[in-house]
Amino acid sequence: MTSANRTRPNESKGERGRRVAAESAANAVGRPRDPAIEEAIIQATRRRLATDGYSSMTIGDIVADAGVTRPTLYRRWANKYDLVIDALQYGLRKQREAYPPLDMEQLAPRDALVEAVRRLDPRYHNERAMALHGNFMAEVERAPGLLEQLREHGVRPRCEELLMTLVSLQRRGAVREDANLDMIVSLCFGSYFADYLRIGREVPADFAEQVVATIWPAVAVVGQG
Repeated sequence: MTSANRTRPNESKGERGRRVAAESAANAVGRPRDPAIEEAIIQATRRRLATDGYSSMTIGDIVADAGVTRPTLYRRWANKYDLVIDALQYGLRKQREAYPPLDMEQLAPRDALVEAVRRLDPRYHNERAMALHGNFMAEVERAPGLLEQLREHGVRPRCEELLMTLVSLQRRGAVREDANLDMIVSLCFGSYFADYLRIGREVPADFAEQVVATIWPAVAVVGQG
């Protein structure tokens, strides 16, 4: 018998029950979490998001896919929404970590723009990204916070990186001062979705180069290659 289960002097049955429950909860909280279990749950959640969508996916499906129990999941996440937010941020973090370290200032102007456009691709390091975007947009009336999280942590950082690259190229005298940088960002980012919706193919390896080849003559200072 453990010390938690031993009856203490002058302790009533009800008091003992409450103490045992409290000590058990404290032990569970203090127990180190297994990263492999959390990884399995997150990956199962991401697969279900892509195939079923937020409304249709269930905690039961996720725990079955991950090979864990409901209590195991609920010890880590209070509800499905919190789990999905963590799964989304996990994917975005992994995508950012997959970008090769580059110093844009050291690249030729056009090469720097190509690399910044390449990093806009939602499918960079995640082939299910387009399905996830579509599912989050479809849930905008039922769970508007999902799309806002995607905008804040997924779309905005990538677009700002391209915008800052364009600002830097302006300062270097490579991009025209009157160029509408926000519109360039929207056109470049939207090109990935347009290509996916029109053709539905895996993005070509030279897609970023094709985009830049199309817009560069309109934005570059004369004489910039």
